[in-house]
Amino acid sequence: MRRLLDFGANLFPFWVVLAGGLALLQPELFTWFDKPKIIWGLAIIMLGMGINLNWEDFRGAFSLPKEIALGVFLQYSVMPLAAFLIADGLKLPTPFAVGLILVACCPGGTASNIVAFLARANLPLSVLLTTASTFLSMLATPLLAELYIGTRVPVDVFGLFLTTVQVVIAPVALGVLLNRFAPKAVARLRPVSPLVAVLAVAMIVGSIVGANKDEIIHLAPTLFVAVVTLHVVGFGLGYWIPLLLGLSGQNRRTISIEVGMQNSGLGVVLARSHFVDPLSAVPGALSAVAHSVIGSLLAVIWRLRPTKEERLKRLPGEYVISEMH
Repeated sequence: MRRLLDFGANLFPFWVVLAGGLALLQPELFTWFDKPKIIWGLAIIMLGMGINLNWEDFRGAFSLPKEIALGVFLQYSVMPLAAFLIADGLKLPTPFAVGLILVACCPGGTASNIVAFLARANLPLSVLLTTASTFLSMLATPLLAELYIGTRVPVDVFGLFLTTVQVVIAPVALGVLLNRFAPKAVARLRPVSPLVAVLAVAMIVGSIVGANKDEIIHLAPTLFVAVVTLHVVGFGLGYWIPLLLGLSGQNRRTISIEVGMQNSGLGVVLARSHFVDPLSAVPGALSAVAHSVIGSLLAVIWRLRPTKEERLKRLPGEYVISEMH
């Protein structure tokens, strides 16, 4: 059963793409999953993240201070600025520009941990980066939204802060506490949590795509280019900047995945809760599809291409000889 659950969770790009495609064909399959259910869905996702964390995970951040600091910095600098420039350059309509920038101001998504595992990246570092950016999001996300969106539409900074605390910070903290004080119950829930999180993301994507089917079809090419470009920039700079700073191949891959994959569910919830135009939630839904597909493709490529450190560890003699030549 555990293998079957893991297999289902590892197929998260398939479920997200399937939900988006079905929502375009039969919106009513997903539109019942409305705003209150979306909020609860995100809370369940974040609770699932919390029950997979313990106090030792937080202590682990101190053993990789440079990697943690760099990953979080890139998360909250590269993505919002890239989204702002892309929205301006493509002259996106204001609701779509707001949604694109808003999702870029969100922390790393929990799906990044699945991709890090599949890519043979540094999974503990991935979890720590997701955790660090998630807890910082209660301040970083509202303030960055005000900075980059405030010139287009009014931004309720305090409202964004409260929503982030309610649907992200509180469930994660509750999950950590349950893991600490009810370990037996958590042990039974833990194998199911990744698949539940993946299916919840798929439902959120389907709901938003289905509710905005006509607008998505009408503006699909431009919006698709904007969302894909945003994530390509995130994955790309998330890899090359650590490369220039001399980080190991495994840690470069991990930071790339963390920067390139956003908590799109949070972007959708914030857009639906604090911005009048429902179209502002559409980029968040498409973002979930885009970063899932790009991330899974990278995971396959990187899984088949061991890092230099892995190759040297496996075959030290062979590679020493090759380097001498």
